[in-house]
Amino acid sequence: MNKTTNAMTVDVEDYFQVSAFEKTIGRDRWDSMPVRVAKNTEHILKLFDAKQTKATFFMLGWVAERFPELVKSIVEQGHELASHGYSHYRVTSQTRTEFHDDIVRAKKLLEDISGVEVKGYRAPSYSIGKANLWAHEEIESAGYQYSSSVYPVHHDLYGFPEAPRYLFKCRERLLEIPISTLRVGSRNIPIGGGGYFRLYPYVFSKWAINSVNEKENSPTIFYFHPWEIDTEQPRQKDACWKSRFRHYLNLERMEGRLNHLLSDFKWDRVDRVFLHS
Repeated sequence: MNKTTNAMTVDVEDYFQVSAFEKTIGRDRWDSMPVRVAKNTEHILKLFDAKQTKATFFMLGWVAERFPELVKSIVEQGHELASHGYSHYRVTSQTRTEFHDDIVRAKKLLEDISGVEVKGYRAPSYSIGKANLWAHEEIESAGYQYSSSVYPVHHDLYGFPEAPRYLFKCRERLLEIPISTLRVGSRNIPIGGGGYFRLYPYVFSKWAINSVNEKENSPTIFYFHPWEIDTEQPRQKDACWKSRFRHYLNLERMEGRLNHLLSDFKWDRVDRVFLHS
């Protein structure tokens, strides 16, 4: 194991709230869908406890409102509580006022439930790019200390490839912590988790994180979702093939790979890895 401490993060949302299914599962159906996020997140807490790992949980306000005990459990077990907004609307689909209201609502809700300050925010689907950098102004004004909302890659749904690959100061009182990439030639290769972690062979992910840690002398930031360890979630047959492929690819391998990842590297909360340095 190398000596670098990386940041482990979880985006706490349910399988029916992902952007890939937004055209087939309307928001008016959310309250009638079988909810699995609490059970899956509790399982993740047990995995982290077994590996003595602390992480940052970017909690969706919609979930927190319905499962306040889950919010309290995350904090009581020593993890960092952060905001994923309230409604899981992409920043690109909101007006500036709507975005402001959403992130303020989520921060207040999480702090009221947990009794702790919420320092971090992550935009749904990494939907902050060069066309809406005003979002950083709103995140700063809402009282957050850092954002982890930029993914410096090319992707059909998100991406800001021109952005810095490492932590940068985007406002006077706000840091942006981009999801990790590996520079190969003139291109950034995504290595920060999610569907890419399920797509790549584990040996590649391990090599890539090691490369950033040792050759670039930098910590990485990794993310995944509770639904990614859930092989029994209801299947969305009406979604397009691309969305289904991305969502269901190698779900059965995710927990095993995650356990390897927790054993092969040192992990901690975002605030302790990045803010304290």
